This record gives sequence, C-alpha cells and structure tokens, in this order.
Amino acid sequence: MSAARGRRGGSGAAPSGRRRATGRPLSGAASRPVPAGSRSGAGSRPEPKRAVRRSPRTAPAGGAPRRPLVTGRAVLLAGLVLVLLLTLAGPVRQFLAGRAELTRLAAEGTALDQRAEQLQEQLERQADPDYQARQARERLAYVLPGDRLVVVVDGEAVEGDAGTVPESEDGDLPWYEALLQSVAVADGDEEPSE
Repeated sequence: MSAARGRRGGSGAAPSGRRRATGRPLSGAASRPVPAGSRSGAGSRPEPKRAVRRSPRTAPAGGAPRRPLVTGRAVLLAGLVLVLLLTLAGPVRQFLAGRAELTRLAAEGTALDQRAEQLQEQLERQADPDYQARQARERLAYVLPGDRLVVVVDGEAVEGDAGTVPESEDGDLPWYEALLQSVAVADGDEEPSE
C-alpha cells in the first residue's frame, strides 16, 4: 500500500472519490451511487477496444459465405410437418377404409339388384301355364291324358306298360296285402299275378 501512495505523490490522504485497494472508500471520501450498467470510473476514460480474432472461413467458389445444411428453422418445420402427418394419419386411414367399404357395398348392392331381377323374371315365367306344364313333364315325368310316356332305362327304349305294376284281377284284397304284393313285385321277388 505504501507503494501506491508513493506513486500518487506520497501524500497520506487520497483525493476524494478514490477508493482503496479493498474496494471501500477512503476515510473522508464521499460516496456516491454508481449508475446501473457502468463501472466506477468507467465514465472517466474510454475502454480500449480489443481486437477480436475470428477463425477464417473458407468461402465457396462463388464468394458467398457457406450456410449450414440443416438450420433450426428447417428442423422446426420438419417437426411440424411430422406432427401434422401423424395427426392426420388416423382420419385419412379411416377415410380410405370407408371408401373401400362403400365400394364393396355398392358392388354387393348391384349384385343383389341383378339377383332380384332374375328372381322376378323367374316368377313371371312360373306364372305362365305353358312353362308349368313343360316343367312338370321334364322334372316330374307327368303326362297329360292321352299322352304316351316313354322312359329310357339303361340306354334302351322301353315302350308300353313295361316297368309299371299291373293291376290285380282280384279286387277284394285288403289294402295292406296289395301294398306288400306291390313291394314284392317291385323287388323282383314275385311275378305279377294275372
């Protein structure tokens, strides 16, 4: 401390407003408030500017400075797009599934309409008496009175009463015996009685 006094002129009293090395005002010196944002004594002398050394950047061939490939804005935009896609994925999937279901139901409705038309045409055909008679002859082997029935058995044409059960001459047999006799004749166990 004595060295500091010696440089300043050797006097024991410091000028007013000066501070000791400890940071407290000297005795007898008036203290004054320091404005915010400035240091004590900063207003009395300007600070020397320090040279800031920057690392040299290699400029591209065009001379413009290089920009980073991915910026913060690009990352933010990509994140927002991803959130939007994830938010819309469910409704879009449901929309597409609904459209597929509508297409399937429309095709099914068209097929049912065609089936209903076919059944309506069939009802109209079956209401025709000629169609009913033709189906009865083909499917059930019915014949109209006066028609002659021809049945093909094992590829051979048989005419007349062949294959039918003849009527018995004794009409006084009880019904159950006539039934048993017709079963025996049909099985080939008995010859038809004449």
